[in-house]
Amino acid sequence: MSDVARQDDENRSKRPILDHPRDAEFESKWYAVYTLPRHEKRVEQHLSLRSVDNYLPTFRVQRRWKNGVKVTLDLPLFSGYIFVRINRTERIRVLEVPGVLAIVGNSSSEMTPLPDAEVDALRAGLHMRQAEPHPLLTVGQRARIRSGALAGMEGIVVRKKNSLRVVLTMDLIMQSVSVEVDGSELEQVGFGALFHV
Repeated sequence: MSDVARQDDENRSKRPILDHPRDAEFESKWYAVYTLPRHEKRVEQHLSLRSVDNYLPTFRVQRRWKNGVKVTLDLPLFSGYIFVRINRTERIRVLEVPGVLAIVGNSSSEMTPLPDAEVDALRAGLHMRQAEPHPLLTVGQRARIRSGALAGMEGIVVRKKNSLRVVLTMDLIMQSVSVEVDGSELEQVGFGALFHV
């Protein structure tokens, strides 16, 4: 047997065995749900009441009211989005939630799943970093966080005041978030000269 054929057989044996082609419909995946503006927390409450696995990443910000009182707020990190872990057959349960506009996908009837690794990394490590929303960037030096929280995630290096930040982009929903990092935690991604921080 050739090496290519042997590798093919090994890859096939690692894949889950589906008894029927429709079994893929019952496999749970992460999807981005688009909500009405400023309804993310309300949608999260409704999804939780309906026992739908969801994740709403937030960031903490200090605001001062007109009367001078300072408050700390937890705001959605990706404005207008919440993530749900469902299978394709649960689509209607999510779309019936008040405040939900759509499940992000290639068309109105086709949902596009998010990479599990991205959502799992955000859930596991985002609270350990000082995160904040960031405008979507498409140019700049790409880097990978190689250690600590969010290890393995890739983004674009930017400077903010005296600190170094990496802008992580969720391509499917065209939203970005910047996280503070130490330069020693980064490694270059792709070709070109090494960057200096």
